[in-house]
Amino acid sequence: MTDTQQITAAPAGRVPSRPAGRRSPLPVLMCGTFMIVLDFFVVNVALPSMQAGLHASASAIEWVVAGYGLTCAVLLIAGGRLGDLYGRRLAFAAGLAVFVAASAACGLAPSAGILIAARVVQGVGAALVSPNVLSIIGTAFPGPARVRAITVYGLTMGLAAACGQLIGGVLIQADLLGLAWRSVFLINVPVGLAALACTWRRVPESRVAGPAGGRGLDVTGMTLITLGLTALVLPLIEGVSQHWPAWTWASLAGAPVLLAAFTAHEARRARRGRAPLLDLALLRQRALAAGLATQLAFWCGQASLFVVLALYLQLGRGLGPLQSGLVVSIMAGAYLVASLRAPALTARYGRSLTAAGALILAAGHGVLLLAIAGLGVGGSVLWLAPGLLLIGGGMGLCLTALNASVLAHATPDTAGAISGAMSTTQQVGNALGVAVTGVIFFGALAGGYGHAMVLSLAELAVLLVTVAALTRLMPRLRAGE
Repeated sequence: MTDTQQITAAPAGRVPSRPAGRRSPLPVLMCGTFMIVLDFFVVNVALPSMQAGLHASASAIEWVVAGYGLTCAVLLIAGGRLGDLYGRRLAFAAGLAVFVAASAACGLAPSAGILIAARVVQGVGAALVSPNVLSIIGTAFPGPARVRAITVYGLTMGLAAACGQLIGGVLIQADLLGLAWRSVFLINVPVGLAALACTWRRVPESRVAGPAGGRGLDVTGMTLITLGLTALVLPLIEGVSQHWPAWTWASLAGAPVLLAAFTAHEARRARRGRAPLLDLALLRQRALAAGLATQLAFWCGQASLFVVLALYLQLGRGLGPLQSGLVVSIMAGAYLVASLRAPALTARYGRSLTAAGALILAAGHGVLLLAIAGLGVGGSVLWLAPGLLLIGGGMGLCLTALNASVLAHATPDTAGAISGAMSTTQQVGNALGVAVTGVIFFGALAGGYGHAMVLSLAELAVLLVTVAALTRLMPRLRAGE
């Protein structure tokens, strides 16, 4: 990646600081991105040793995953808006600091309760980092440079997800300083501190100026969207394990009411000339509305695949954390190769590349399904490699093109709102996907792990065909975007 020219003049609506130097901010931004995505996946292989080491209940261990994902999902829009108002570099740095401190608390936690609380705080840090990374990319990288930056962003996310279990397995196997599972959190401390030290020199500052940036934070909107998304995501995370008690249905019923109240409040605030948390006028843009719908469908299949695949490999096939991580990492190689080709292909084919990537992903799920249908939980894991390679390649093509299509129409004033909406869509999609696929997988376990995996892969393949169909609603990228 070549050095990118920093912001030296203020486009309308943006207040930049002095240039942050001539070096690209991408390494620092991607360091933060890698850590927050990795921490969603790396804990999967560490959960059994956490439970044993802390003498925790199954419910408490489940909250180690849920607390992070839920907090991040419900605060992402607010995190993007805070960056708009007070500075995106400042919000990114604050998020890194919170994340690093919470990671240290996770690694040193003496009990399950403290670990869960620290994971919730980690989610707050991630909610500040994630949308502001996209905002900084949207404002600091124009035209083709933005596509290249988004490619690196997508590559980083995919590698963090695909390699999360491998990294976790290596750390646990190495048992550095006798830390065992604690090392998967403590590794964030030196890496995060190094990124934080480089942030002020390498990342340019920007914020929204004028009426959009000078009327304060929409606290009522933040409260309504947080309550609404919590009411939606919480029962989806907890419902399966608790056998869908009455409160989960009441929460799901209340979610649309709270989200409708949020929508009405934002519209009323905009009519009165006050800056809303999310400008609903943006959703009338075909590019954003279609792009977010496609992203939601796409992300519903990502985290859920990694979860059920880890369960199939470890509990079904009896592989250890390191062995399981090595199998999953087959996807990482294909993802890397595809992502390196994605910028040029995105510039040439636009939304068609998203559709092609989704169909390759669907084909990979189909090939993997046929292999598992024939093998069950026996045979060589090498029979899984063709499907995993197709999945990694399709993911690399689809993710870069999809992100580029949505962010191509962002302006400096809307970058925070759009990136916050994108990041929220990703996290909500992950939660929805894990819940729905989890119902299918655990409901089919009576027939064995192979049978449960086959049904889950069939559902995910259908979902990816839907993603390909939704891309037809997205506008084509214009030349230079």
